[in-house]
Amino acid sequence: MEQKILKLLGVKGTFKNDVIPMMNYSSANITTSGAGYVVSLYYMKFLTDVVNLPLEWAGLVTTIAVVWDAITDPIMGVITDRTRSKYGKHRRYILWGMPLLCLSFVMMWNGYGFDGRTEPVKTFIYFTIAYMLYKTAYTIIDIPHVAMLPELAPDYDLRIQYNSVGYIFNSFGMFPSFFLVSAILGCFGFGTPQAGAQKPMLISGIVLAVVYGICLYITFKRTREKPSLDLQVEKFDLKFLLKEYAYVVKNKSFREYFFMSLCYNIANYFYTTTLIYYIEYVAKLPSWYTLFTTVAGAFEAASFPLNYALTIKFGKKKCGAIVTPLMLAGFVVCLFMNPTAENEGAIIWKIILMATAVLYPFGKSGLGYVATNILPDISDVDELITGRRREGVIGTFNTFIKKTVSGVMSSVVMFILGGFGLVVGDELQEKLAVDPGFHQSDSALLGVRICITFAPIVFTLISLVLLHTFKMTKKEHTLIRAAIATKHKYGSVALSDEEIRIMEKISGQKYENTWLGRDNDSAQAHAIELNENGEYQILIEIEEEMKKIRTSKEGKKAEKEALEQVKAAVSEDE
Repeated sequence: MEQKILKLLGVKGTFKNDVIPMMNYSSANITTSGAGYVVSLYYMKFLTDVVNLPLEWAGLVTTIAVVWDAITDPIMGVITDRTRSKYGKHRRYILWGMPLLCLSFVMMWNGYGFDGRTEPVKTFIYFTIAYMLYKTAYTIIDIPHVAMLPELAPDYDLRIQYNSVGYIFNSFGMFPSFFLVSAILGCFGFGTPQAGAQKPMLISGIVLAVVYGICLYITFKRTREKPSLDLQVEKFDLKFLLKEYAYVVKNKSFREYFFMSLCYNIANYFYTTTLIYYIEYVAKLPSWYTLFTTVAGAFEAASFPLNYALTIKFGKKKCGAIVTPLMLAGFVVCLFMNPTAENEGAIIWKIILMATAVLYPFGKSGLGYVATNILPDISDVDELITGRRREGVIGTFNTFIKKTVSGVMSSVVMFILGGFGLVVGDELQEKLAVDPGFHQSDSALLGVRICITFAPIVFTLISLVLLHTFKMTKKEHTLIRAAIATKHKYGSVALSDEEIRIMEKISGQKYENTWLGRDNDSAQAHAIELNENGEYQILIEIEEEMKKIRTSKEGKKAEKEALEQVKAAVSEDE
């Protein structure tokens, strides 16, 4: 029965040896996705409506935190790649970052004693510091976690399976977090963060921080990776740091991935940052916000089987090309929402709102799934060029794109909405007290529409165009890994002219300028070994070794054996 279920799901192996390790690794996704989702949904509204920061000041909080993020992310990527530890290069940072993330997350939602109207400077400084601490903790945890995956799952299809389980756990993180905050707000009589909601938001922060801490500890405790005590590193200074990231930019596959993912995330954050204002001031259905987000979450989760099936059958690009047009349709539907004072809340507007809740999340999963699955493969192309495993440096760009775009877009959206005259917070309450029939100006509503429709459409279209430029397939990726493994084992590798052409197409570098193509002694060069089934023998050996380490009970034994071997090798070198 177990094998039938796994076959139906498209998973190779067994629950014990394959699925359970995937779940252990993905437990941290509950924290990273859940915390990020709650912040994207509620934090701007919390700053503007609960603690009464002006729109522009609230946007500036995120901008400063993003600048800080831009400094810490690249440094963390290099640090994790250079770490010597019996736990491996990445895993212990998840444990070290856990207390800071829990503390900073609670600080972010502690609105007591702060009012942006009476003490704007103090309020601004406190929430800027709290957000910077959260960003730092997120960096310490997420970059090593992402960087661990290429080592845990070296096989092309296995990475898809790991990312698929991670995708499910992302939903476990996002939507229960949302429901929990909604339930706590509801217990105090609030639908969304607004004036007077300080206490429920603080309680939400405390409860979520406890849940997130537990999930991080599970990943640290139950995930295994090879010890890195024998790691050789260069001297760390600014010149070295700049050189490390210059190598990344030279990677053609990375550039294609980076700009595609960048535009996709810009489109998403325009939409998600504006959504709560759109529902409240354009749709004029604030009580529907919880229902809208629930429906959206259900349809995003429902998209997973289709994305997984398309990826397994056609490769990592196809699901993005097929599914993402629905995301564009969701943006277009928003254009039709134009209620007047006479027909607010009409059934047609509710239908339009629910159509958006179905189309956008289902469609956005396409490109999101593609970007998640492509990222680990970029590390292998990087190794082709440099000869080193630099998952931390490559993983930096995944978190850097998401966090930087999130912060910058929050600021951009706040400045656009403020510039077009949107009235929020206590200022809105005062206007309603004077004039119960007060409505947002046409200019303000236009600003909301620009952020939730026009801008997202443009950036999604650009991202789709860039998706078509990405070249690497499963066949090419497998060849690259086999060639790298052969050179590591024998010191040189012999490739055909066609294989060299593939290396140059994927890396964007002349073969002789890459680590793979340098210092190959033609007399000593080894061809890539195949077994009797025509499979790359060296990759089968690597996967078997990693499978022992991934398995929980076997992993402890394999980790201990690997540690003893590393210590013996280090002693011998000394």
